[in-house]
Amino acid sequence: MKEYSKKLHALIPGGAHTYSRGDDQFPYNAPEILEKGKGAYVYDVDGKEYLDYGMGLRSVNIGYGNKEIADACYNEIIKGNNLTRASITELLAAELFVNTIPSVEMVKFAKHGSTVTTAAVKLARAYTNRKYIVVPHEQPFFSFDDWFIGSTVMSKGSLEETSSYTLKFHYNNIDSLNQLFNEYNGQIAGVMLEAATTLKPCSNSCKSENSCSECPNNKNNFLQKVQSICKENGAVFILDEMITGFRWDLMGAQKFYNIDPDLCTFGKAMANGMAVAALGGKSRIMKLGGILEEGTERVFLTSTTHGAEMSALGAFIKTVEIIKRDNVIKHYWQYGEKLIIGINQLSNKYGLTDLFYVEGYPCSPSYVTKDKNGDTSLAFRTLFAQSMLDMNIIMPYIAISNSHREKELAMTLEAVNYSLDIYKRAIDEGIEKYLKSAVIKPVFRKYN
Repeated sequence: MKEYSKKLHALIPGGAHTYSRGDDQFPYNAPEILEKGKGAYVYDVDGKEYLDYGMGLRSVNIGYGNKEIADACYNEIIKGNNLTRASITELLAAELFVNTIPSVEMVKFAKHGSTVTTAAVKLARAYTNRKYIVVPHEQPFFSFDDWFIGSTVMSKGSLEETSSYTLKFHYNNIDSLNQLFNEYNGQIAGVMLEAATTLKPCSNSCKSENSCSECPNNKNNFLQKVQSICKENGAVFILDEMITGFRWDLMGAQKFYNIDPDLCTFGKAMANGMAVAALGGKSRIMKLGGILEEGTERVFLTSTTHGAEMSALGAFIKTVEIIKRDNVIKHYWQYGEKLIIGINQLSNKYGLTDLFYVEGYPCSPSYVTKDKNGDTSLAFRTLFAQSMLDMNIIMPYIAISNSHREKELAMTLEAVNYSLDIYKRAIDEGIEKYLKSAVIKPVFRKYN
């Protein structure tokens, strides 16, 4: 283990404050510690520059160290940052969020996603007086709290009594959701799911370049059906927009797919890497966390000292301004489309079309790595990431920012060309000859 890694693991469980930054998520030649970022680049303590596609775990959507956003943060810090009563900045941020996201009538800010997803679960239970929450098998993470993490393989330390009220269904399989509503008739408080990741809530044969809200068949997609089932059964429909929010569309994936959730949760790209998350939704549900209705039983929703920190909310306000002014969402889609086409053309050049390819929506593409037998392979994913790092590009996944431009696209395709040449040789000659790293491990695994 390298010097900084030893110190990190001695002081911080896991060596970082989120498992996605851990040593077991990167090849041996990844920088063990970073000092700063600028635009689409990060720098290690020796000043070595890397083009980055991790972008702060997808949270940095404009670019590292953006001066406008940094100045907005600084101006709020000088005002006091965290005041004894609600701040004008808090009010402006709430007005902006409510006016931006179509389904939202009230909002509660917090510092990270787990807080607001757990708050959504609490509201759903309080509103319906029911216990069960339903989430998809295929979507790996909603919260570190017991209600969710206890339902995964990493359940040690959580209470089974809590997680037993979390049920699983299959994304894009509406029958599996119907089955749960039949089995637990009148007992399901809410359904929480991401709108989409690489999975799409419609036929994979759909080639429409328009958003689902413009599609004549949008009433038949999976999300529409989930929404209908929730309404029919009196359950709360909760849309988790941690990844899709401020990336699929300024108004969220709910606008893109023309759906109207009861509650929705946001984080990640809200404020260009600053710590902001949000729970938004219909006032009939959200007001359960209020204090104005006399005689009603109170719900202790969220109560966070730093939830409405002015610097982070100032960053949110400025980030939305930049997204609107610079047409940032359109850039994600255009850059991603070029990246997908370019990488898949290179894969075809090396005869790897079925073994390495990029799929998903252009605003958030995903690369797939398979071995010579056509099986999804973490070993080959490690090899590809290792080879990209040989070319000074960090690509654990693909998170596009507004700072990725034509120069970065050219650099990326050059590095992919180099990496796929090695990939092809590893397919033909054996990966052992080329893989120098321990194989990247899944975050969600029972044992180290």
